Amino acid sequence: MSDLFDYDAELRLHNQLFRTAARVGSHDRVLDIGCGTGQSTREAARAAVDGSAVGIDVSAPMLEQARRLSADQGPANVTYQQADAQVHRFAPPPFDLCISRFGTMFFTDPVAAFTNIGRALRPAARLVLLVWQERDRNEWATAIRRSLTAVPAAPDGPDPFSLADPTVTEDILASAGFTDITFTDVHEPVYYGPDSAAALDAVLRLREVKDLLAHLAPAAADHARTRLRTTLDTHLTDSGVHFDSSAWIITARRDRR
Repeated sequence: MSDLFDYDAELRLHNQLFRTAARVGSHDRVLDIGCGTGQSTREAARAAVDGSAVGIDVSAPMLEQARRLSADQGPANVTYQQADAQVHRFAPPPFDLCISRFGTMFFTDPVAAFTNIGRALRPAARLVLLVWQERDRNEWATAIRRSLTAVPAAPDGPDPFSLADPTVTEDILASAGFTDITFTDVHEPVYYGPDSAAALDAVLRLREVKDLLAHLAPAAADHARTRLRTTLDTHLTDSGVHFDSSAWIITARRDRR
């Protein structure tokens, strides 16, 4: 595996459902928030054969990989920008569709962030998000953390479950000027690798795991990694290492005004 965690492989089943929900039109101008290495951006661009897709992310290494993949694979109607969607002033013309695959949970002020995103969309443009449900409904998070039981509470930081509560998230989007808000349950496994060794390598690259292990003395960190490997062994199937997960596909429209 590369130095960048392979989210595309991890989320293969989620991505199929997300792509169906996005329903990218052939003439759409698509904005992809938190695009990472650009798989969802490239797929949107391929569907928007007479339109275009713009991927935005704060990570320079992710975008560098996205540009390399686009140069190798196409399509030609895709571009990437390094920027923070919370405050970035998007250039006109407005977008017809905004998508985000697990890229909108880390906003420090979500109402302001989605308001800013809404300004980049034409009236009645669609918003399609994929976000995690509660931590307790995501085995990939709970089982891995339980395997690191000697670790103290996680430090403050980005919360991948910040949009898990439909009532809270609906209020955020409504306050930001979105209407027709819907939530669709997604219950699919996440994939961490073909075997336990590859999965361990992948999990140890996750930010939260790095942060947790950083609080341990070397010997304790070694024991934690051993427990983690045992957890991964118990989740090994004939098709690789999988953990249960629950997510929402959220759809909405920018206010028509």
